[in-house]
Amino acid sequence: MSQADDHVPVRRYDGRRFTHSDDQVALEAPLEIRLRRAADESSQSISITLRTPGHDAELALGFLVGEGLIRRPAEVQAWQVFAAGAGDAQGDAVELQLAAGVEPDLERLRRHFYATSSCGICGRASLEALSVLGHPPIDARGFSISATRLLALPAALAARQSGFAATGGLHATAVFDADGRLGEVREDVGRHNATDKVIGAALQAQQLPLAEQGLLFSGRVSFEILQKALMAGCPLVAAVGAPSSLAIQLAWEFGLTLVGFLRDGRFNIYANPDRIRD
Repeated sequence: MSQADDHVPVRRYDGRRFTHSDDQVALEAPLEIRLRRAADESSQSISITLRTPGHDAELALGFLVGEGLIRRPAEVQAWQVFAAGAGDAQGDAVELQLAAGVEPDLERLRRHFYATSSCGICGRASLEALSVLGHPPIDARGFSISATRLLALPAALAARQSGFAATGGLHATAVFDADGRLGEVREDVGRHNATDKVIGAALQAQQLPLAEQGLLFSGRVSFEILQKALMAGCPLVAAVGAPSSLAIQLAWEFGLTLVGFLRDGRFNIYANPDRIRD
């Protein structure tokens, strides 16, 4: 199976007999994210993620926002997407050219990756790290949505999950407004990648912070996903699946409204319920 081939042969069993057929599966391939400072001649690799190809520049931009490396579109002067084998690219890659004077703390980024890969996330230390990034709590005023409109969101998202409908193997993230209208929707094999793509699209459209919009997730919500929502300035996060304990703690500490199990005509509010109207 090649990277571009998303159809594979399978042997199906229907309870009575075996048949041979093709199945469409979700594509998964590595993407390298590189940064080039204004004064440097060479680029520096900062991350490699496994993702579903497509919207790669949005993914890279959203990743930088989520890690607190950039806040505004003007901080990235340009970007270029390389396919595998182009130039010195061993796989697909996105290279982002930072504007003059933009000097992100890459050493902090490396320490963060080391901690999460070697020993897992320590709850208190991770919450303190977000404070160090300088992100204030989300303003309690402003965005709100009715329970009725919130309940209609999963069906609206499912109707736009073409990749999931074809493969059954993709997560989705979407933005929505106070009237329950979905904005950008992105799908990916990784929940965090789908989130980065949506946030990257908002950055390109100069719509950050997401102060008047919520984020909707097709699966569960972990600390990492909620961190990305916080860094994007999003006041309300709703998920079809369950939140983790550390995600709930983050939501309370930073003022995010967190909704889980949004499906089958019901939901649970785990933190800051005042943004949801009866």
